[in-house]
Amino acid sequence: MLLKFIVPLSLVCLVPPWSFLSAADSTATQHVATVVEVPGCVAFWDFVKREPSGSNRFVAHVPAGATNEYALDAGNYVRDYWDQGRDATYDDFPLLGSGPFGQAIRLCKESDSTFRPFLFVPRSRLHDSPLDIKGPGKSVTVVVWAIRESGNHALAGIWHEGTDLKQESTTGIKRVERGQRQYALFAGLNTPGAACGHVSENGASSFNYRYAMHKSNSGDLSPEISADSPADILADSWQCFAMTFDNQQDRLTSWLNGKATERWRENPKKTLAPVYNAWRQGELHRQPGLQVGEDTSFPIDQFYNPPEVEPVSVETVSQSEDQRVEVREYGYTRVKTTLAKDASGTFVTTDRDLVAIKLNPWWFEHDLYSPADKTGGGPFTIGRVIHSSRSVGFTGWIGGVAVFDRALSPQELARLAAISTDPVNTTR
Repeated sequence: MLLKFIVPLSLVCLVPPWSFLSAADSTATQHVATVVEVPGCVAFWDFVKREPSGSNRFVAHVPAGATNEYALDAGNYVRDYWDQGRDATYDDFPLLGSGPFGQAIRLCKESDSTFRPFLFVPRSRLHDSPLDIKGPGKSVTVVVWAIRESGNHALAGIWHEGTDLKQESTTGIKRVERGQRQYALFAGLNTPGAACGHVSENGASSFNYRYAMHKSNSGDLSPEISADSPADILADSWQCFAMTFDNQQDRLTSWLNGKATERWRENPKKTLAPVYNAWRQGELHRQPGLQVGEDTSFPIDQFYNPPEVEPVSVETVSQSEDQRVEVREYGYTRVKTTLAKDASGTFVTTDRDLVAIKLNPWWFEHDLYSPADKTGGGPFTIGRVIHSSRSVGFTGWIGGVAVFDRALSPQELARLAAISTDPVNTTR
């Protein structure tokens, strides 16, 4: 006899949709929900969701009612800008069959210098969309789940570095463009393996220097893991890279696995000269009259002077009857301050010198670069960015990319980082 079971509708509504799926599919569905249910999620690529027909490109999970799913094209920027090398296709991004959400793409160690493939959303399909985060008051978070095999360069973001630098690698370039940087997440840059958030207010360079310099580096580092490691090693190697820019707090923070460990750079006069000079020029400019060492041609909007009102701590380095030297730590700087007695016997400041800069978090008082039109803006890219040096960049696996139009909280980032500890294998 055929039995029919009638389940009350009230009970059906209480059953999570993933309870009817396989264990792997259920976990993947829950992980996706954890990301997209975070307020402010504008786009999330899990490398599982694709166009239902046509090119079958990867598309993003987007908010309900949104029509732009930011389909990812494959490209080789060396071909686009130098007219060298071959076209890139999806075949150039091998799939793992597992990852935080059930799939991952590989960025390979390309030996051909004319081949630098990436996945991207062209500017024509993102300009003025929710992904195009820019302008007054706007904050942003980028999260990337990845396994780093090597390299320290780009993971994801809107970060066209420009092809207008005069250097050996740009000899014979066919398409010269100014920088079109907005926001991006890197795998360390000057600190390989760190999470590195990068932002720009002008799309181009910082501090009267040739490169963009507004970036933060997490205190913790990700390990280097061979992309060809056994499945169990890869499953235990996922890292959650993230960056947040909080416009209201003027703060750029980099996070690795949900932690924003502090990082300082000592002796910036030697180790971070462009930033040191930007601080020094701002310091001299504030004093009346032309000061020794002041460069009157230095752009005022490129000074770097974080708030230095009340010190967090004060360390006395030396003291005599007439002079005292202190190191005063502020929110983003440590300043060696020399004080001497004046005629009334009161200690007054006679000199200040920057001796350390906080790299995480990083002070950024500007708004994100806002291109005047789509011709002045860059694409959103995953795996690499357009840049003059054409370096190999990051290699390894990328298993998810999410962008939010606000600065997420530490608690939210911890929940997203926890996904890395529970990867999904869809090949079993």
